[in-house]
Amino acid sequence: MTLLQIMGLAMVQGAAELLPVSSSAHVIVAEKLMGLDPTAPEMTLLLVMLHTGTMFAVIVYFWHAWKESFFSSRAAFLGSLKYILAATFVTGMVGLFLKFLIEKFFMGNVPHAEIELLFGNMDLISAALAAAGLIIIYSGIRSRSATGDREIDMKNSLWVGAIQGLCLPFRGFSRSGSTISAGLLLGISRRRIEEFSFALAVVLTPPVIARESMRLLKHDAHASISNLADMFMPGILGMIFSFIAGLLALKWLSSWLEVGRWHLFGIYCLAASAVVFGLHQSGY
Repeated sequence: MTLLQIMGLAMVQGAAELLPVSSSAHVIVAEKLMGLDPTAPEMTLLLVMLHTGTMFAVIVYFWHAWKESFFSSRAAFLGSLKYILAATFVTGMVGLFLKFLIEKFFMGNVPHAEIELLFGNMDLISAALAAAGLIIIYSGIRSRSATGDREIDMKNSLWVGAIQGLCLPFRGFSRSGSTISAGLLLGISRRRIEEFSFALAVVLTPPVIARESMRLLKHDAHASISNLADMFMPGILGMIFSFIAGLLALKWLSSWLEVGRWHLFGIYCLAASAVVFGLHQSGY
């Protein structure tokens, strides 16, 4: 993999990750156009490392808002932590159940089936993009006539966590798009659900990195600490570029969410779905 390819993938990931348009789908399509294999362990690890760069962008961008909401007092912190951990737990349960279900019943005839093998399935990506687009459009239209004055509570956090869990196996089903849309439909304010959704992303990213690192070691029986470090180098470079692109994307997302243009991201997802489907029909 060349430095130019890493930079390109990082910029795509950084820009798309923090917009509700599914960064994973965009990166996978870019990888295919570059002739790379999205299902290879080193590529899924790179994707997770690019997510790490955007995770740091999220922390930097939301830090001031989180200090006012999550860290304003000990009670506020414990309450927010309770909801974040509850949502993350439900995400894990839903994600693991879907993983078991897909690998056991839908990939039962595939030797050494892993859900990551679906990550290069362009038809599935196209369908997931379309589903996310419809949800975003619906929530954007509904939220225009709603007050959106509800706070995060246990019930709402569990719903958002469950929706996030549905996104894990399917590249194209935008995590941020789905969780923010769920919050809008639950009547949570735009700013509050945006902060909560990206707080969930920060908590979820480290376990995913650990899992993909273990998967890489499992697939490379001869991997050692030294050559594992070499495998991490492309991801570390990509993290820097995805961090920069992520900060710019967050400014865009926040401005459009606040002025009621959320549904436009859904229209983009539908268009992207059509493009992905067309590329697949063309042989990619």
